[in-house]
Amino acid sequence: MTENEILEEIRQIFKNRWSTREGRVVPDTDGVKAGNDAVTLSATVLYADLADSTGLVNSFKAHFAAEIYKAYLLGTCRVIRNIGGEITAFDGDRLMAIFTGDSKNSNAAKCGLQINYLVNQINQLMKETYPTTVYTLKQCVGIDSGDLFICKTGIRDSNDLVWVGKAANYAAKLCSLREGNYGTYITEVVFDKLADTSKYGGNPKQSMWEKRTWTQTGMSIYRSNWWWKI
Repeated sequence: MTENEILEEIRQIFKNRWSTREGRVVPDTDGVKAGNDAVTLSATVLYADLADSTGLVNSFKAHFAAEIYKAYLLGTCRVIRNIGGEITAFDGDRLMAIFTGDSKNSNAAKCGLQINYLVNQINQLMKETYPTTVYTLKQCVGIDSGDLFICKTGIRDSNDLVWVGKAANYAAKLCSLREGNYGTYITEVVFDKLADTSKYGGNPKQSMWEKRTWTQTGMSIYRSNWWWKI
């Protein structure tokens, strides 16, 4: 394809009007047309990210690194599906999921705490097979909620959905935070809509979430080092 042909395709993106419709469920690639077609959706976005994958692949054998990737991503997918989330994208060592419905924030927060529990279990299983390894699996989950603008990007036979909106952007950035043993971060928007069962735990009951300021944005966010058994 020539330069002019490529640029003409891009020119049409800027010129053509958008066709949008409100979504009730998470769309797949067949549910959104090519061109300026989009689905809008109010949803809660969860990103789960394996920590220091560069150190993992640089310092350990390929088969071991692959086992860690597979264990983390497979287990995380199962936990997300168990709570009604939809897995929408994989990006190397991390994944994105969407929660919808009246309990989307509480379910996503619970999911983050269950993934934190899962990681503890994976580390135990790993030590059973590799008792002398110095590796410990660490990860982080970021969660935000808001309106998404979903459209298809790419070309024929090589395309995917792109999820445009603050919720997707902030959730992705939150899961990059690395502070001690805190494994789950949520925005204030999510925290304010949590059911008590996803907000308080222990005996006596206490908040599972600690408020702090996200220095990068100045926003109030909440972090947790709690885990929730699957």
